[in-house]
Amino acid sequence: MLQTGEKFPAFELEGRNKKILSLKDLSGSHAVIYFYPKDNTGACSLEATEFSSLEGEFEKLGAKVLGVSPDGPESHEKFIAKKSLSVELLSDLGHDLLEKAGAWRQKKLYGREFMGVVRSTYLIDPEGRILFVWDKVKARGHARDVLEKLKEFAQK
Repeated sequence: MLQTGEKFPAFELEGRNKKILSLKDLSGSHAVIYFYPKDNTGACSLEATEFSSLEGEFEKLGAKVLGVSPDGPESHEKFIAKKSLSVELLSDLGHDLLEKAGAWRQKKLYGREFMGVVRSTYLIDPEGRILFVWDKVKARGHARDVLEKLKEFAQK
C-alpha cells in the first residue's frame, strides 16, 4: 500500500462515455479514489451506492469520488444503470493502477489463493499527495467514514 504523504501515482483510465480521466484532471481539488473488486456484487454495490448517495456532500467540500476496478467500461455502464450510481467508475483492465496503489494482492478464500482487488481507499489532497489510507475496507458505512475524514482535512 502507498503511505500517507506520498504522491499518488499518475494514471489514465477510461470512465463513462469512453472519457479518459487522469490524476491531472483531479489537480486543485481533493479526491477520493476507492478500489473495489467487482461490479454488481453485494458489498461493491453497497459501497458504490453509499458513495453515490453522499456525492453531493463530497462535492460541497470540493472533492471528486472515483471508483476503480478491473471490470471493463461496458460492465461499469451496466452497473451504473442498474444501481443508479452517480460516482465515476474507472476501468483498470491491466491492473496498472491497482498494482501501483497496492490494491492488487494475493487473497485467500476457502483455502484457495489467488490475485485480486483488496478493497481500499485513498484520500488525496489538491496537490496529489495522499492524506489518508484505508486498507481492507468493510463496505457498509465506509463512504460516511471517508466523508468525515475529508471534513477534518477540509477544515484545516
